[in-house]
Amino acid sequence: MKFIGVDLGWSSGASGLCCLEWRSGKLTLLDLQRISAIADILAWIDDWIAPDQPGMVAVDAPTLIPNATGMRLCDRLAHKHFGKYHAGCYPANLGSTFAQRTLAFGLSLEKRGFHHAPIIQPQQRGRWQIEAFPHPAIVHLFSLPRILKYKKGTLAERRPELARLRYYIHEFLPLHDPPLDVSLSTIAIPEIPLKGAELKAVEDQLDSLICAYIAAHWWHWGLERNLVLGDRSEGYIVVPTPNMTNESSSDE
Repeated sequence: MKFIGVDLGWSSGASGLCCLEWRSGKLTLLDLQRISAIADILAWIDDWIAPDQPGMVAVDAPTLIPNATGMRLCDRLAHKHFGKYHAGCYPANLGSTFAQRTLAFGLSLEKRGFHHAPIIQPQQRGRWQIEAFPHPAIVHLFSLPRILKYKKGTLAERRPELARLRYYIHEFLPLHDPPLDVSLSTIAIPEIPLKGAELKAVEDQLDSLICAYIAAHWWHWGLERNLVLGDRSEGYIVVPTPNMTNESSSDE
């Protein structure tokens, strides 16, 4: 079973891409990319998950937008439950400049047999897609008091926050269930760059890795250890529940 994470460029620009595979009771990192054109992103997904193979794609973008104006239900719920962590999501409606692009991406996945899965029977083979949101997932997975602020601010402010995320991935995801030990993979996570454009590239890749892990966590546990904000008709976001197996990493 393979798990794809897509940190989709909502309006333009490159998207971060990650592929994980479930092997012998653990997750293995197969690929970590950054690709610009939607056609090339879909071709990359096709290369990793052939039409006759099972897999799940988690997309950090609103691929279901039923509302003409305002906010989706899942957007409101994200603000309600995760606002205290600074993890409220960006609102989406059909008037948003990015709506056509993100909706089209979700439809392209559906044409490939990746059906939306706001409800799932854990550890069953199939082809699914979900919407993911890295910020609240990172808070819960790593027992943090707030989000890691690597998206806004100066380079000097963002770089150490992204370095923390890289550290947590290396040190704590191997202890989770399902475990992901990137040190055993042939693909290495890039070091944190010193320049802004290069930092953004690594940010996109790490976000896609978190999305792929959310997909694996959802497939592995279903509702037992995940929250679903919203539903299929109004849009939904899957978030892992707080990690209870490890000590808090907030002081690292």
